[in-house]
Amino acid sequence: QVQLVESGGGLVQAGGSLRLSCAASGRTFSSYAMGWFRQAPGKEREFAAAISVHTSTYYADSVKGRFTISRDNAKNTVYLQMNSLKPEDTAVYYCAAQSKRVGASRIPYEYETWGQGTQVTVSS
Repeated sequence: QVQLVESGGGLVQAGGSLRLSCAASGRTFSSYAMGWFRQAPGKEREFAAAISVHTSTYYADSVKGRFTISRDNAKNTVYLQMNSLKPEDTAVYYCAAQSKRVGASRIPYEYETWGQGTQVTVSS
């Protein structure tokens, strides 16, 4: 099982960019589908993006065209490049790992391991 640590959050103005990183421990990172989810205050955790073992990518409609998920198996890291940020992107962002050979889920409870989260705040 992997352990996950997110980094890269912070405060940014609307229209700006941030890159989140999620570093995984363990030797089996390449066998996990990875997802990024976010949770704003008072709201449920929601899907943002995911990448499969075979690097197929999936995005929520709200971030499509602005966010890019990628993975570097040599570094055991998954990234979320966030461009054209909006105040409504403000949330705690979590990465998660899923044992899934094909595809990647958009459903939080289907992920087995979660990081501690990193705060992203977008000011208007």
